[in-house]
Amino acid sequence: MQTYPVATINLSALKHNLSRVKQLAPNSHVMSVIKANAYGHGAVDVAHALAESDAFAVARLAEGVQLRESGIKQPIVILEGVNTASDMVIASEHSLSLVFHNELQIELLTQVSLAKPLCFCWLMVETGMHRLGLPVEKVDDALIALSANENIADSVGLMSHFANADLIGDVRNKQQLEQLNQLALKHGRPTSMANSAAILSYPESHGHWLRPGLMLYGISPFEDKTAPELGLHTVMNFQSVITAIQALKVGDQVGYGGSWIAESDMKVAIVSIGYADGYSRQLSNSGMVLIQGKRAAVLGRVSMDMIAIDISHLSYATIGDKVTLWGDGLPVEYIAAQANTISYELVCQVSQRVIREYHNGQA
Repeated sequence: MQTYPVATINLSALKHNLSRVKQLAPNSHVMSVIKANAYGHGAVDVAHALAESDAFAVARLAEGVQLRESGIKQPIVILEGVNTASDMVIASEHSLSLVFHNELQIELLTQVSLAKPLCFCWLMVETGMHRLGLPVEKVDDALIALSANENIADSVGLMSHFANADLIGDVRNKQQLEQLNQLALKHGRPTSMANSAAILSYPESHGHWLRPGLMLYGISPFEDKTAPELGLHTVMNFQSVITAIQALKVGDQVGYGGSWIAESDMKVAIVSIGYADGYSRQLSNSGMVLIQGKRAAVLGRVSMDMIAIDISHLSYATIGDKVTLWGDGLPVEYIAAQANTISYELVCQVSQRVIREYHNGQA
């Protein structure tokens, strides 16, 4: 059975990148972020590969339940928390840890009877992101309420999120961190704020618990720094194959709408990849792929299942040849720039019909 397109996941590279996190922050615990199917890499397999993590974080309850039912034993933090009493019961039954970021969620604790109390929970503090979290002035009362509730088993930590960590030296990062640290000092609570960008560039933010995400997958969070420059190894190699070759004459149009027109006689290859696989339509007429180490341009619109690429300069290219969409030799950060988006989006949208293959090759 045909297995392309395929996303090949290098588990050794994942482990290397986790060790890089620990090297950068040896005095902090690591809460590896594997939400959104581990950024498209496969949450269960990634969690098992990152067994040296002290905890995991996901966005939603269903993600945490999947991991627990797949045998993951470490603490699993639900970053968005839950908003119904029934979901709080499910969290308790699966020993999942919650982040509380509004008063409704805290009030829910008084309305439920849990068979076992929640452990390793967090209070999200709004320090500048203006997305989730209680304002600083409400933290005191929130901590009192959480501490007094029998459904909470231990001390609740303080968590916040940088809005501009990828902007190295931005004064807003310092302002956000100072707010969280002042609360932590006042209440004697552990903190968690540093994401990948902060882990790499802002040691003062490391605190008690790190939350690395993007860097675990061998991707740089900075526009001006590559993953290798940061000591990270590529995890995902996204590949497909050539399924057809066409000879074009001057004036021939390629793809839907004829948005690309041949200016000379040339050859194009058709590759089995499209937006149904998660290959962004924004790469129409702008993308680049790799064939045997040589780059080839995407011609015309990306369609549901196929793209056309220029192989006029690749006389050896033939049906069945592997085509790298991103990965070793063609960083996803570069492809994201061509699509006018961010690498997060590209890897997260690799669809379920793309085969994931896992190996423990050299990192």
